[in-house]
Amino acid sequence: MAYTEKKRWPFFGLPLTFTSYTITDEVITVNSGFLNRVENDCYLYKVIDVRLENSLLERIFGLGTVHCFSGDVTNPDLRIMHIKNAKEIKNYILKQSEAERQRKRTLNTQNLDGGAATAAAGQIDSCDL
Repeated sequence: MAYTEKKRWPFFGLPLTFTSYTITDEVITVNSGFLNRVENDCYLYKVIDVRLENSLLERIFGLGTVHCFSGDVTNPDLRIMHIKNAKEIKNYILKQSEAERQRKRTLNTQNLDGGAATAAAGQIDSCDL
């Protein structure tokens, strides 16, 4: 299964931006820009937690913002902003990220000793078993 959504304006929920999100079974891809295109990928097995946020304006127009907290170095807080079907996409990412970690036999641990973070992505380490 794959989702493709465009970032929308929070006002009226119109897709008048140059950012699109593609979520597949293995990777989240963010394409942005008009003249200078940027493509950013994050493997789902690196996603540790997912949060859904709905501002009042987003709720009025049926939109939401999904935050994917990951061990990805380039984007530890990947935001999928102002999209339709945000709750369904959040649940899919959460379920599929766990399935990908089990398939790849990957363990995500957090630095809980209270000391300074050692990983580039904050206090999160990812290691393979």
